[in-house]
Amino acid sequence: MSAVLRRGGLRVALAAVALVALLPLLFLVSLSLRSVDDIANGGWLPTAFVWSNFSKAFSTVPLSTMLVNSWVVAIGATVLTCVVAVPAAYVTARAGARGERLQTLLLASYCAPPIVAVLPLYYLLKQADLTNSALGLVLVNGLANVPVAVWLLDGFVRRVPLEVEEAGWVDGLSTTGGLRRIVLPLLAPGLVAALLICLFLSYNEFLFAVSFSQSTSSQTLPVGLSLFQGDRTVQFGQQAAASLVGIVPMYVLAVVAQKWLVGGLSAGAVK
Repeated sequence: MSAVLRRGGLRVALAAVALVALLPLLFLVSLSLRSVDDIANGGWLPTAFVWSNFSKAFSTVPLSTMLVNSWVVAIGATVLTCVVAVPAAYVTARAGARGERLQTLLLASYCAPPIVAVLPLYYLLKQADLTNSALGLVLVNGLANVPVAVWLLDGFVRRVPLEVEEAGWVDGLSTTGGLRRIVLPLLAPGLVAALLICLFLSYNEFLFAVSFSQSTSSQTLPVGLSLFQGDRTVQFGQQAAASLVGIVPMYVLAVVAQKWLVGGLSAGAVK
C-alpha cells in the first residue's frame, strides 16, 4: 500500500512540475488568441477568440523570411561550431597541460558579456562586407558557441580509451585519421547533444542578429518579434502568434531528440 501511495505521490508531483513548466507556453497560446483590448483588460483566458492574429503576424513583418533566416543561421552556425569544436575538444582532452590551458582560455572568453564584442565584430564584418547577411551571422554565432561545444565534448573524448587510438596508430593511422575513424564515431551521442544545444543557442540569439542585420531580408525571428513593439500600441496578440510559430518547431525537435539529448549529456557527465 505504501509503495502505491509513493508512486501516486510521485506522479502527482511530476504532473505539478510539468504544469508549472507549461504555464508560460499555455499563456502564450492564450495571448495569441486575444485582441489588444482583451489583453489590456487582464485575465488568463480570452473572452473571444481572435484567429486573425496569426495571419496578421505574417503581414505586419516578413515573418516567413525571418523564419527561413533563423533556420539557415542556426544550421550553418551549428555546422561551423562542429567543425571547429571537435578537433579543439580532442586537443583539450589529449594534450595534457596545454589542453587544459586551451580549455581555460575558451571558457574564459565565453564568460565575458557578449555586448563587449559587438563593436569589434561589427567592424570586422563591415570590412569583410558581411553585415546584413546570413553568412556574417553564421560566422559570429558559430564561433561564439565553440566554447560551449568544446566544454561538452571534452568529457566524451576523455571517455574514449587512449589504447584504442594507440592500436590505430600501430596499424598506420595518423592522429587525424584516428580522430576521424576511431574517436569521432564513439563521440556520436555527445556530438548530437552538443549540436542540439548549439542549434538552440543560435536559433534564439538576439544581440548579434539585431546589431549586425538592419535589413529585413537578413534579420532573424528574434529580431522580428521585437518589431511588433509600436510607438504607442504593442501588438501582443500578433507577437504571441509569431512566437508560437517560431518556437513550435524547436519544441517538436527537442521532444523528438530528447532521448539523444538527455542520454548524450548524462553519458558525458561521467569522466
